[in-house]
Amino acid sequence: MNTTPLIRTPNLSDPDGFYEQLIDAQRDLSDEQADLLLAKLVLILSNHIGDRQVLAEALQLARDNTLGA
Repeated sequence: MNTTPLIRTPNLSDPDGFYEQLIDAQRDLSDEQADLLLAKLVLILSNHIGDRQVLAEALQLARDNTLGA
């Protein structure tokens, strides 16, 4: 089990490039398919991270940011 805290500072070497890939991956998908793709991506990356404490912190942060939006 990992014990690394959630990284909250920018950590992608090419965030714009990743964002473009993310949008491209959803191109020509229905809203339902795009939602499914994002859900699958979350599960794949969660498995890669593997640390429940980090994932719980990330979930809470995402929820807080969504409710505050």
